[in-house]
Amino acid sequence: MSFDEFNSAGREEAIGLLRSCLDVDRWCAELADGRPYASVEALVARAEVAASPLRPAEVEGALAHHPRIGERPAGPGAEAAMSRAEQAGVDPTDAAVAAALAEGNRAYEQKFGRVFLIRAAGRSSREILDALTARLAHTPDQEEPVVADQLRQIAVLRLKGLLA
Repeated sequence: MSFDEFNSAGREEAIGLLRSCLDVDRWCAELADGRPYASVEALVARAEVAASPLRPAEVEGALAHHPRIGERPAGPGAEAAMSRAEQAGVDPTDAAVAAALAEGNRAYEQKFGRVFLIRAAGRSSREILDALTARLAHTPDQEEPVVADQLRQIAVLRLKGLLA
């Protein structure tokens, strides 16, 4: 969908497109109801404000749609395609890093009760593993704003990719 088509789409169609970026009702409704936007940049600015901050319940709900780092989702959907593209820097042939990511994912899920989330786009497997290892040292209170910010970054990146 082009930017102009997004601006003129019906509300539910616009919300449907936005859900592939971030499946948070409030965020999608705020952005859809703010149309028309003068530019993609204006939409992105509004998206950042609407996602700052994301509430803990919104983060938990949105995380239900995110795969583990290193596990690329299959399927034809827009969100699966975006996730595969975002994880392009994760090298599945590096067995040692893949095993460390899998173990780190398990440790993170045990400690925090949710999937590890990071804006993977533009990051190598090693950079992601290093971030995962560092974040395992966080307390839940320290991790909460970090994961919300990562989710915001992913949403904005996806939105730019869809409409730019």
